[in-house]
This record gives sequence, structure tokens and C-alpha cells, in this order.
Amino acid sequence: MKKGVLGIAITLGVTLPLLASCGQSTPADKGAKTTLNLMQTSALTSLDSTNQATLPEFNTLVNTSEGLYRLNAKDQPEPAMATKIVKPTKNGTEYVFHIRKNAKWSNGEPVLARDFEYAWKRAMNPANKPVYTYIFSGIKNADAINKETKSYQSLGIDATGKRTLKITLDHPMPYFNKLVTVPVFLPQNESFVKKVGPQKYGTNAKNTLSNGPFKVTGWTGTNDSYTLARNQYYWNQKSIHLKQIKYTTVKDSNTAHNLFSDNKLDDATISGVTAKSLQKDQNVKHVDKAWTYYLQVNQRSGQPLANAKLRQALSLVINRKQLTENVLADGSQPASSFTSPGTATDPTTGKDFSKETSFSTAANVKKAQQLWAAGLKEAKLTGTVKLSLVGDDQDVTKNVAQFVQKQIEQNLDHVQVSIRNVPDKGLQNLKNTGKFSLSQWYWLADFADPVNYLGVVQSQNSMNSGRFNDKQFDQLLEKANQTNDQNVYWQSLRQAQRRLQNQAGLIPLYYVRETHLVHSNLKGVQYHVAGEADYTRAHFN
Repeated sequence: MKKGVLGIAITLGVTLPLLASCGQSTPADKGAKTTLNLMQTSALTSLDSTNQATLPEFNTLVNTSEGLYRLNAKDQPEPAMATKIVKPTKNGTEYVFHIRKNAKWSNGEPVLARDFEYAWKRAMNPANKPVYTYIFSGIKNADAINKETKSYQSLGIDATGKRTLKITLDHPMPYFNKLVTVPVFLPQNESFVKKVGPQKYGTNAKNTLSNGPFKVTGWTGTNDSYTLARNQYYWNQKSIHLKQIKYTTVKDSNTAHNLFSDNKLDDATISGVTAKSLQKDQNVKHVDKAWTYYLQVNQRSGQPLANAKLRQALSLVINRKQLTENVLADGSQPASSFTSPGTATDPTTGKDFSKETSFSTAANVKKAQQLWAAGLKEAKLTGTVKLSLVGDDQDVTKNVAQFVQKQIEQNLDHVQVSIRNVPDKGLQNLKNTGKFSLSQWYWLADFADPVNYLGVVQSQNSMNSGRFNDKQFDQLLEKANQTNDQNVYWQSLRQAQRRLQNQAGLIPLYYVRETHLVHSNLKGVQYHVAGEADYTRAHFN
């Protein structure tokens, strides 16, 4: 992800009676609280899964919609709209899915194979202004569609029957079953989208249709609070205990803490000073995420940091332990790899991929100074090197920026770092136009595989704002993407990760650890390492 917006959600309100048509009651439904209050840190702007990729949208879609699979409590795919986990044929390049017969939309219409074909192709249609097209790479013709050499209609997905769906790949994708749990791969009801109008679909509750446990209500498209009401047509009613989930936008951690204390939030996400002061609170829950905060480094031609030695020096001069313990103090950990710990276990070695490809996070000022001097000479830079560090306008971003600035200026000669913090839209513009030397950014994995990290710094990836362009790195990822051999796949990823680190294509700073305040009687929430938290199976004791 990503996603330029960090998101969460709260709610206030009364419990609505459960319709008899909601299906079987469960023990948790009887006498227990059935309204869950959550928060988002920014407003929901769309629920059109084909042209959005922000956290508020994904947080909501995870709880209202289902794709072929959903993630279970162990972060593994399990059947959702599909009747079973499918094994590929034709050397790993063809998947045939069967859609369950009792799957229905929230208007009572059946979910059909063509709903997937329509949505996926719509997500690749330039007329729909898609923003997440690169994630389709590997599906037949997706790369050619992104290069505009083929029509979006040629994407390798076909409804070959009413409930039979065939997906064809350009090459084997060992992570495919995890990939399709990402919200961009959700289905859409074609007749409904066309009825309300493609440009209006997902802009408010009335113009949105769901096929998951809940449906959105009370959302006008601009209001800060809305409700997810139980979907009476959901196929697996016995697994759902809540009657409704309420969301409200809360941008300030201190406000979130106060609302939690007043029992107006059941699960609040906090950060910054608030999180730092509450680390020993009995309601604190640390949630490990596949989430790395890092510095994008502008390597465009003519930029001083196009020189690898200068980039390496910057990485070595930053004391990540001091950053996480003294500046953040929220449980975050020094980053020793771009891929976060817990993302994936390398099945060929039995080791955590992040740990087996890690570098030392200890600062080495002496070596950094040597590299800096050599880099200045190689790049023929004289006088003071002026670097611009850009980031969003959140307090935590500003604090990290000041720390990085101080580390660089105090330990390296002939360098001056200016800081610029702007709203997210302005930050994206600075990055897209290359008006920065270093950019504070993060990657929250969409699915639990290292390729989801490494792919965003391939030379042609639209997310690669730093313009890291390394032929050897690209070749290694290409090798991984074209093999059906697990040994070759993981070996190639290990080599690619180490190449990225050796060239300092980016500078990892820390692994984000979410700090939640959660009431002790809230159970059943699935906090996924990669992807968004799933509250659909939650209940209160």
C-alpha cells in the first residue's frame, strides 16, 4: 500500500434490532454488546475498489466485501466467494475458480463469475482513472495494458460459465493466492454499477453494493461518521456476531484516547506523544505489521544522491536505536531490512525472510565519513551539499525529520539538510516532480510476500519515486517472477533484497508497530500482519 493516508475509525450510536432474516443467532449475540465502535484517522472518500488505494477505503472494504479468498486468523487465505483454495495448472499459469452458489450481494442478487471479470477489467481501464494497476502485474497482459500496448479488455480473466472463473497468468506467481485477498481484486455487480453510473459508484452508501458480512449505511460521501449494518444476505451468517460497526473520523491521538476512556471507542489507534505516554496502560495492544518506514532517495540524474557511496553514508550515520527509543518510544523497532519481520517465512530455509536478509542497524559514523568523502570526490561535488528532506505534516513525521537532519549535519561534513513538511497532496506532487533529495515514506504490505515490498522499487514501478534504477536488481526480480521453482524464487528474492541494501536504493528507518487501546471484552478481531484488521468475526464477552 500505498497509500498516502493512514487510517482508522470510531463510532457513536444506538444498537439496531437484528433482522430475523440475518440467519442463525450465536451465543455471542445473546445479551452481549453488538455494536462495535471504531475510528478512521482521515475521511472516507470512496468505496470504489477499482480506483482507490487508501487505508480508510481498504479498512471499510475488508469489513463489507469479500473476494475469492479472505485471510483467516493465521494470515492464510481461506475460501470466501470461491468454494475452495485452487491449485494452478498449466505450469502454474492457470487458475479455475468456482463461485459458491449461496453468495449474494446486499440487494439479494447472486454473486457471479462475471462480477469478478467486470471489476478486474474496470480496475485496468484508463477511463476509470485507476491508481493501483501495477499490482495486476503477472496476470496475463497486465504489463502490456499498463504500457498501453493492449486493451484492458485483454486482461487474463474470463467468466467461462455462470459461476466459473478462469484466470491466466503471464508466468507463475507463487504468491497469487495471497495477492487476491487485496481489496482491489474484489468483485463488482456490473448491472448495479451501470445503473448508478460508473462515476458515481462507491461515492455514498446509496451507490455502493456489498457482498460481505456488512453493508455501509448513513454515508453521504462527505460525512465523517457512518455505520456498517449487518448484511442479511451474507452467505456465512453463523460466523457473524455483531449487528453493526460504527465509524467516525478521529485525526488526533489524544482525542482518540479520550473517546476510548469514555467508552465511545472500543478499539482506538494511537501514535506519537499519546502512544509514548501510554505504553504501560493495561488496555494497550501492540500489533505487529508488515510495515516499514523508510527514506526514499532521489537518484535522478543530476541529483547528488545518485551516487551510491553518498547514499550508503547517510544510511550508516543514522542511529536507528536512538530514533525508536527516544523519538518514537511507541514500540517501533529499528529497521534492518526493507521487508518487515513476520511478513513471510522462507520455506527453503525455514527462516524469517526479513531476518535472513538483514543488515546491522548500528550506526558507523567513521565508515560513513569515509564513504561520504569518497562519494563527494566521485560525484565531483564541492562546497556545501544541500539536501531537502520532505514529508507529510503529521507530528511524528516532523519529529523523525528533525532527528534525521541532526544526525546527518552533526556527523558529516559539507552538508546542509532543509526540512519541508506539507499535506499529503503536496507531498505527492513534490515526489512526482522529483523536488526532493530525501522523502519520508512507508510501505504497508498488501499481501504477505517479500515481492510486494521489492516490486515497488523496480525501475518501472510508479511507486518508485526515488527512481532507483538497477539492472541487476530488476533482473533478479524478473527471474523470481518467471519461475515455478520455489528454490529459485526465494534465492532470487534474497539476492534482490541484498542488492537493494548494498546499493542503498532506499534507507529503511524503522518497523512500525501499531499501538491500539482495546477494551478487554472485545474478542475475535483478526489483526493481520499484512493487510487491514478484520472486525467481521469480532464479538464482546
